[in-house]
Amino acid sequence: MAVISDYALLGDCQGAALVSSDGSVDWWCPPRFDAPSVFARLLGSTGGFWSIRPLGPYHTARRYLDGTMVLNTEFHTQDGVLRVTDALSLGAGERGHRIGVTSAHVLLRQVEVVSGAVEVAVEVAARPEYGLVTPTIVETPVGIEISGGADRLTLVADRDLAVDGALVTGRFTLTAGDSAMFALHHRGSADPPTAPIDGRAALRDTVAAWLSWATLHQDYQGAYREEVRRSALVLQALTYQPTGAVIAAATTSLPEEVGGAANWDYRFGWLRDGSFTLKALWVAACPDEAHRFFDWMAASMGSVEAEDHVPIMFGAGGERDLTEHTLEHLEGYQGSRPVRIGNDAWRQKQLDVLGEILECAWVLRDELADLSPAAAGLLRSLADRVVDGWREPDAGVWEGREGERHYLTSKLLCWVALDRAIRLAPVLDAETHVPRWSQAREQLRAAILTEGWNAEARTFTGAFGSDHLDAGVLAMSPLGFLPADDDRVIATVDAIRRELDVRHDGLLQRWTGSGLEGTFIVCSYVLVQALALAGQVDEAKRIFERITARANDVGLLSEEVDHRDGTLIGNFPQALSHIGLINAAWIIDQVQSGGDPVH
Repeated sequence: MAVISDYALLGDCQGAALVSSDGSVDWWCPPRFDAPSVFARLLGSTGGFWSIRPLGPYHTARRYLDGTMVLNTEFHTQDGVLRVTDALSLGAGERGHRIGVTSAHVLLRQVEVVSGAVEVAVEVAARPEYGLVTPTIVETPVGIEISGGADRLTLVADRDLAVDGALVTGRFTLTAGDSAMFALHHRGSADPPTAPIDGRAALRDTVAAWLSWATLHQDYQGAYREEVRRSALVLQALTYQPTGAVIAAATTSLPEEVGGAANWDYRFGWLRDGSFTLKALWVAACPDEAHRFFDWMAASMGSVEAEDHVPIMFGAGGERDLTEHTLEHLEGYQGSRPVRIGNDAWRQKQLDVLGEILECAWVLRDELADLSPAAAGLLRSLADRVVDGWREPDAGVWEGREGERHYLTSKLLCWVALDRAIRLAPVLDAETHVPRWSQAREQLRAAILTEGWNAEARTFTGAFGSDHLDAGVLAMSPLGFLPADDDRVIATVDAIRRELDVRHDGLLQRWTGSGLEGTFIVCSYVLVQALALAGQVDEAKRIFERITARANDVGLLSEEVDHRDGTLIGNFPQALSHIGLINAAWIIDQVQSGGDPVH
């Protein structure tokens, strides 16, 4: 079974697939990121897969075609070189900001021999609904029909394939210049059949579509340009194009600790990470993507009354109820159980989300001249909610399920909410609210500086009255609460590095007492931002480069790095890790060029 770093992402801006370096698609959830899988061997031996590989020994090399999410994998054998090109088809003729709007939910796989002669083995084991369904397979004049549960698949190939029970198999030899094309079409059981697409034409069109998007997003010319551009493509692939939602990760239940139970479904959009996400889209994509993400957040929230729960996350279409359940039939990645579908964190109270949304509005401040009355009212109501509720405990940004506390990061984001609301008051038609907001902002500031500061340990701690550290506190200077060269901020950065950098290489655990939990990549990128803002640019760059080197061979980052052996763990690829990369690179560039990296 492949490890997490062996996988590459395929995306059609509506769903995602993961293909291993051995040519096996072990994860695909059409037609939407959070739909039930048809391939899920990533999470269990019965989950299904689609393998294309040479017979006999080989070694591989792979890369994305420049400016695309189309993957080339070359298998080098003793008899020749086989190239497999993989993609999820984008909508026919789509270009620029329209890519993915009408994606056909077709997995394309082109096989060609570059040199010599190679015997190829194909095996398709579709297992709908996370492996719960063993499908019926029938050969038809159009292609091989695979039916089970709510899924209908049609496999079209220009090579002979055989049906063997619940498997589709094939064996053939190609010589230099020969190629074969496979297209696996998905539709729901209620959808009418459609004519199969021309796989080769669709692959060419998909390459052109990705290149058209990349061409529109060349503005960033700063530090670590290529890494930023690849991360921008990853974020676009993780964007649900019909709504503009950015999905946290393509997977569910890849563990924070291998063999452990902290296995969560990340196939949703988090408001809690909203401002980080929007800033990264602004830097590495363009205002169009940033605006669509903000509009999705606002539309998903609806009207917020005083007593309403403000969710931290939504489904890709704006769904609120993401109730969690477990899949008992899957053994989990390397035995990491349970496998979870849905995420009960949607029920949590996290006060920081109020600041995230208002920070998003602040980033877009120059674009808010035509802010609708409804949107202005939403932002006013969120600031009012902070005034009324900032003294309450909450679950915190790390979504712990052990109970609520007075987390410093939550108070910090409450301060951000009021600070940005005050600055935006003319746009929000909220001048009469400013005195009340200002008074609460100063109360918040005083509480953070007194109750969040541990004089004995000389550091800001993770929660009021605690002596435990929390890497989330590093956001103080990037968010503008205190200058990065403030003695208290410097002391906190030093303390966090001493206690949470368990590998002494810039990789940080999230909090004191994390035990065997992995080190969180985004925390390291926030550390980079804090160091760069404090003028320690060389050290910031050293850590940035060391963390970024943890990406796999095609530039993808997971949520965490296992501090025991340095392997990638956690859901993959993780949007927040790539968001952290983009924002850290931008701040390094701004500091080096004399720009204004903070507001």
